[in-house]
Amino acid sequence: MPGPNPLASDFLETCRARVDAELDRCITRDSASGRLQEAMRYSVLGGGKRIRPALCLAAAKALGQTGDEALIPACAVELIHAYSLIHDDLPAMDDDELRRGRPTTHIAFDEATAILAGDALQALAFGWLAEAPGLPESVRLIMVRELARASGHGGMVGGQAIDLESVGKTLALAQLETMHRHKTGALIETSVRIGALTAPSVSEQALASLTEYAKALGLAFQVQDDLLDIEGDTTVIGKPQGSDAARAKPTYPALLGVAGAREHLADLLEQAQRSLKDFGAEADPLRAMADYVVARTH
Repeated sequence: MPGPNPLASDFLETCRARVDAELDRCITRDSASGRLQEAMRYSVLGGGKRIRPALCLAAAKALGQTGDEALIPACAVELIHAYSLIHDDLPAMDDDELRRGRPTTHIAFDEATAILAGDALQALAFGWLAEAPGLPESVRLIMVRELARASGHGGMVGGQAIDLESVGKTLALAQLETMHRHKTGALIETSVRIGALTAPSVSEQALASLTEYAKALGLAFQVQDDLLDIEGDTTVIGKPQGSDAARAKPTYPALLGVAGAREHLADLLEQAQRSLKDFGAEADPLRAMADYVVARTH
């Protein structure tokens, strides 16, 4: 398994700075409620690795784009991710009190404000994407459709529903991967696809290869998450260690064992890297991001 990749760290840091500056600028627009806006900013700007927007920008770079056209789409993906974390942490869902080393939004504010902040961030994501500068209206429409598919009942929300239905059950590997292709993988896949769609001449073959990369990476991300829940340190991962086991949630280590989960993780990394074989050096940030995802400690 690879160790820390300096290219990934540098690329992530650059992307984080660009995305955070844009998020900070745009979430200061007028809101009907100051408290709601405060909760939105708390949830979005309180840390985070920005892996999904970085993947969006890296996919654009892999196809020769500067990334300027992909910045708002990247922010839109991050807003959807932030909204999902708020709702996942709610008492009716995972009932978590810690996120990114801080109290979760419903603890820092209250449950109703947290729900509304998540709702508002979801609407804001689609509003920004629909108005993304530098992109033809036809491309923006495709992106809105992609993000809606990934975040709705056929994607992330559907995966979360399967997750809640599966507590205390033993799933087969195929069932576990179906859940995570929706819950975690769909948004990662769309992050890459939306970034690629900013390239005017993106071919079907290139888009298919990037999609295969993202599918493998989405599952790899979840396998590493499951391993960190067992082996990670709460002060490092920013959320309670062992929370999945405490809730009897189905995980890769529970099904495959820790050694089996690590072997599966290595296979997924190989699949992701192999999907980029026809790309040149422009795709190096994507290659580095794959290494980062499987080596991360939080």
